[in-house]
Amino acid sequence: MKRFGYWRDPLFVACCALYVLNRWVIKPHVHCAFLHGQFNDLLLVPCALPLVLWLQRRLGLRPSNAMPAWGEIGFHVVVWSVLFEVIGPHLMRVTGDPLDALAYVAGGIMAGIWWHIESRQPLPAR
Repeated sequence: MKRFGYWRDPLFVACCALYVLNRWVIKPHVHCAFLHGQFNDLLLVPCALPLVLWLQRRLGLRPSNAMPAWGEIGFHVVVWSVLFEVIGPHLMRVTGDPLDALAYVAGGIMAGIWWHIESRQPLPAR
């Protein structure tokens, strides 16, 4: 079984780069509802989950360095959806948006498929 790279995971690195590119380069110059609304929400799971799982591993809450399981992805999508789209609007001046939660789900599914495929790749010869 292939080890999960956490902050060195290629999907994590690519999605963090896409977030930075969208946040500071594209959004100020392109007026597209998707780029301003849900694009960065699609990146939540591939950008945040590796760091959360790394922290859980360091704290002894995650038993292995395996690729994220579907259950781990789903659990965090549900927690983040409730936290950011249900509880958050009651604590801060933000609006809960079901489309954001849908974007978290879509990003989680895409990331899960990527990590599932990655976990089946043979290790490079040394």
